[in-house]
Amino acid sequence: MAKIIIIGSYAPSLVNFRGDLIACMIDCGNEVIACAPDASEEIVQELDGLGAEYTNIPLSRTGLNLFNDIRTFATLFILFRKVRPDVVLAYTIKPVIYGSIAAKVASIPAMYSMITGLGNIFVATGKKAKVIRFLVSILYRFSLATNRRIFFQNPDDLAEFRQRVLPGATDKGVLINGSGINTSKFRVSEFPSTMRFLLIARLLKDKGLFEYVRAASIIKNKYPGVKFDLVGPLDENPACISRAALEEWIDSGVIGYLGELDDVRIAIANASVYVLPSYREGTPRTVLEAMAMGRPIITTDAPGCRETVVDGENGFLVPTKSVDKLVGAMEKFILNPKLIASMGKRSREIAEDKYDAHKVNQVILENMGLS
Repeated sequence: MAKIIIIGSYAPSLVNFRGDLIACMIDCGNEVIACAPDASEEIVQELDGLGAEYTNIPLSRTGLNLFNDIRTFATLFILFRKVRPDVVLAYTIKPVIYGSIAAKVASIPAMYSMITGLGNIFVATGKKAKVIRFLVSILYRFSLATNRRIFFQNPDDLAEFRQRVLPGATDKGVLINGSGINTSKFRVSEFPSTMRFLLIARLLKDKGLFEYVRAASIIKNKYPGVKFDLVGPLDENPACISRAALEEWIDSGVIGYLGELDDVRIAIANASVYVLPSYREGTPRTVLEAMAMGRPIITTDAPGCRETVVDGENGFLVPTKSVDKLVGAMEKFILNPKLIASMGKRSREIAEDKYDAHKVNQVILENMGLS
């Protein structure tokens, strides 16, 4: 039996994205301690229901603050020295960097990281972004050097890390099919009677929100009965849209804003087609959820997104930032609604074959020596 610590930067993700993996680890006879900042009582109870213990850690998901980041590192180091885990698995930027360094200093036997996407800093442009990207790359190189394995969710991220962060470390990178999806929980549902498009995401510009809203405006002028829904929270990330912009979209009637949902299955069940015009992803979890529920997908021909769609089979790929192409893809479903059912069926098949959580988690556990 191994004692495992899992570290994330957002407490709900421990259940929503890592819950199946934690359950698999515990079913294999391991002890799991899950760490993230500021978990609600509900999240703590859900982790307890899985058989995992929760430990709070101070961590700011965004921004560079030397005092706060030192505090995060110190907390992790003290935790590692106290608990003495056999294995540590971290995901997202700060847990990966500070968790890896703390594990090295605390002499933890086995450190693993999961790169769930390169984040806004690897998409943003400008001098400031370039400087931060350079610093983050250095921190990644220093911290990941001591990892046994590093899991990547798409081949573009793996290739970029091999070139920019860990040149020559070809044996450490392991490609997995995203976080996987529980195809028993996310089941096929009937389509709504009204044509509805849906986007679920944190309300960040690089998720393609402005392109989605502009496309919605164009489509609604031509096809007034078509509906466009949006789910997701405003965020502290600097790429987040303003509240004023969101309220303007709502007031104009272009979109129906459903807020932040604890369970997105209701929103997906009420959608005909799922849309994610993102600029870059690890592997978009919401796309996998929609695929598992039998929805066709419109997404971008961008890293992390393009892997989820076989263009013309279970949806359509469009260029990033192209409103015209996005409108064109939407019109294909409006003018030929039979595509919705046939492509939705193919989405479910791909979800079961490629992205099923049991298959993904088995790859992770085997590479961690825990299966």
